[in-house]
Amino acid sequence: MALASAPDQTVSLSRNWWWGFVPFAALSVVHVGARLVEADAVAGPTKLVLMPLLAAAAVWALRGQRWKTPAVLLLAALFFSWIGDGAGAFLPFLPELPVMLAAFGVAHLFYISLLWKYAARGPFPRWALAFPLWWLLMLVVLLPTLGTLTVAVALYGIVLGGTAATAARCTPIIAVGGVLFLASDTVLALRIFTPEAMPGWTSALVMLLYCAGQGLIVAGFLRMERRV
Repeated sequence: MALASAPDQTVSLSRNWWWGFVPFAALSVVHVGARLVEADAVAGPTKLVLMPLLAAAAVWALRGQRWKTPAVLLLAALFFSWIGDGAGAFLPFLPELPVMLAAFGVAHLFYISLLWKYAARGPFPRWALAFPLWWLLMLVVLLPTLGTLTVAVALYGIVLGGTAATAARCTPIIAVGGVLFLASDTVLALRIFTPEAMPGWTSALVMLLYCAGQGLIVAGFLRMERRV
């Protein structure tokens, strides 16, 4: 009887792995809504809980499995994303924007390593040529306002585009997540460096794209790991 029930338990775990994303999805809706109505008292604290909840979803999906390098890379990417999200709160004695760029830059390096080594399914698709063109266009648009951050933003753009390009080699879910992550940071960059051209509702748009992008990258990778 015990041997007969074991396969059923495995199927149950595979089918239920995504339940761990429910708290992350629910808080994402609350956070984006708070951004939309400019409820800073809600938006600030909820932002700091998003990545821990996404990490918890990953841990839930990987339960019962042996922890290997891919799991470590994934959680490292989420950890540094969390540091980037809370740069101003965690390190108030340092300039927020450079810390945020550095933290997310490291997060993207972990994502690139994870996706390149453990999730890629083929060569770069032709449409991935859009990413270097995106990088050049963003530099042209932002260069007049970057000042001393020119090099930092250019380098960050390379790793951000690198994540999106590497994601393009993976499953469609991961590829869409990479594009949404890039779109989120594109809107954020325009908000930071050309604020007069960006309406207030784009703050909510940044976080909507960010939560969806991160969530899809993580869910897409875990789906591969669970073999569902």
